[in-house]
Amino acid sequence: MIKNKKKTILALTASAMVAALSVPAFAQEAAAPEYISIFNTLLFLVGGFLVMWMAAGFAMLEMGLVRQKNVSMQGLKNIALYSVAGIMFWVTGYNLMYTGVDGGFLGSFGPYDFPAPGADDGSAGYSVASDWFFQMVFCATTASIVSGTLAERIKFWPFLIFTAVLTGILYPITGSWQWGAGWLAEIGFSDFAGSTLVHSVGGWAALAGALLLGARAGRYGENGMVTPMPGSSIPLATLGMFILWLGWFGFNGASQLAMGTISDAGDVSRIFVNTNLAAAAGAVATIFLLQFKYKKIDVTMVINGALAGLVSITAEPLAPSVPLALFIGAMGGVIVVFAVPLLDKLKIDDVVGAIPVHLLAGIWGTLVTPLSGSGNFGTQIIGIVSIGAFTMILSGVVWFILKSTIGIRVSAEDEALGLDKAEVGVEAYPEF
Repeated sequence: MIKNKKKTILALTASAMVAALSVPAFAQEAAAPEYISIFNTLLFLVGGFLVMWMAAGFAMLEMGLVRQKNVSMQGLKNIALYSVAGIMFWVTGYNLMYTGVDGGFLGSFGPYDFPAPGADDGSAGYSVASDWFFQMVFCATTASIVSGTLAERIKFWPFLIFTAVLTGILYPITGSWQWGAGWLAEIGFSDFAGSTLVHSVGGWAALAGALLLGARAGRYGENGMVTPMPGSSIPLATLGMFILWLGWFGFNGASQLAMGTISDAGDVSRIFVNTNLAAAAGAVATIFLLQFKYKKIDVTMVINGALAGLVSITAEPLAPSVPLALFIGAMGGVIVVFAVPLLDKLKIDDVVGAIPVHLLAGIWGTLVTPLSGSGNFGTQIIGIVSIGAFTMILSGVVWFILKSTIGIRVSAEDEALGLDKAEVGVEAYPEF
């Protein structure tokens, strides 16, 4: 099952059963496997609703970093993408990712069949529905990454169609290669909570869309000139970042996938510590580097520096020592400082900085897991390249089909007017 979970849960259950046989008969009635299933289920549910709350963080971050005339559209897109992702993950995503992969390249098609009420006895080591919910919110996170990059000039309906394909087909297939016990898991690839499987997948899909969509009108001029387009609300973006930071404790912590022993609970706690320190290091490294490089500290870059630290540690948040976790997170911040202006030089318009944060920091975090004993550099590179190539090419094909048929970019008049008026009909700040 997911992330090599089945082996872990079965081992815990077997250990608990052996322990139960070694105590008096009256104690055996405590049914150790049952309490293990309860605690594992609780971990999935708590982690799941924390990751679900990241949807609010993404929405706030994006609404804060786009211009005033496009704020309502980002709110609409984030509501829609989360809803579509949830439905598509039931329709086909979960089975494609986890059912019958068996060392191959994808699972089975079709809706997931939940147990009837009262029929789930927890014999798998967790509640089946809690497992589905936890995996679904990860899927929705991938789509959120695309939304911010393509903001302010993409049509709503093509974006929603792409979201359905990404969450129902593309993300589950690459996820099956590792977390569904597919071919990457067989060769020893390692990605604990999704630096590549979630964040880089979203980043590759966003990059493909940005290349076909083009930059916002007026963003780039002659001789390398870049026109600043400040966001509507730094307070909103900052609050969004802190909500994402909070949600990441569920994202990484619950990816331990077991909490039925004190050892597992301790590991979840250690993951919390490393996750928090990596984010802090990403923010601090960004602050110092900006001061040195530009003599001013751009708060939007610091926001993304913290998020890049979080993405970087996600591939392996348990094994690193504290100094290594700080180093991994700090390098995520460094990536942001250098990658944002590089994208502008290449005239790739990423409104919220999602490509440096999720794609590049995701690659970095996945690449360095061998420093803490997870995987090796060869298999990590194979995983990064194969997932990147698959997602980039297939995403590009989907974006190209949409562009060639219904079109993906709003008209110049609608872009100038703002998507709140042109497509949503509700202005976020009508008094202005």
